[in-house]
Formats: sequence, C-alpha cells, structure tokens
Amino acid sequence: MSLKTVLLIVLFIWGIPSSFIRSKFRKIVYQTNDWKINIKPLFVKEIIALFSNMFPENSNYTKTRDYYRIYLLIYLILFLIYYNI
Repeated sequence: MSLKTVLLIVLFIWGIPSSFIRSKFRKIVYQTNDWKINIKPLFVKEIIALFSNMFPENSNYTKTRDYYRIYLLIYLILFLIYYNI
C-alpha cells in the first residue's frame, strides 16, 4: 500500500468526527439546539466566530472553538501532505 493511499485513508478517518464537532460549534454560534442548523449553509457568522472571540464570556464557546481550530488545522496539514505527495 502506497503512502498516498494510507494518507487518503487517514483523511477519511480524520473527517468522521467533523460533523459532530462542527454541529456543536454551530449550535453555540447560532445559539440554537435545532438540528436543522447542521444542514443550513450559514457561513459568515460561523467564520467570524472561528477567527475571532465572539462570546468571550462563554467558556464552552472558547473551548469548542479552540478544539475546532486545532481539528481543522490538523485536517489542513493532512490534506496538504496528501496533495503534495
């Protein structure tokens, strides 16, 4: 099995929890528990919340945002390694 195939498998496995993490983050940002937030294409507020400190008093937001940032950074690194091989 080639390195590129292994990296592709790792990318798929790493992508599995993304829907859960993103859902949790979006529910905090849009302040809702409605499941439909997961299928709505609302990006502007989410992007602003990811790169700024929208709710500094909310420790759950801060913790989830930081975790999501790390998750996305690792995903980006894996993708760049896969793309450059």
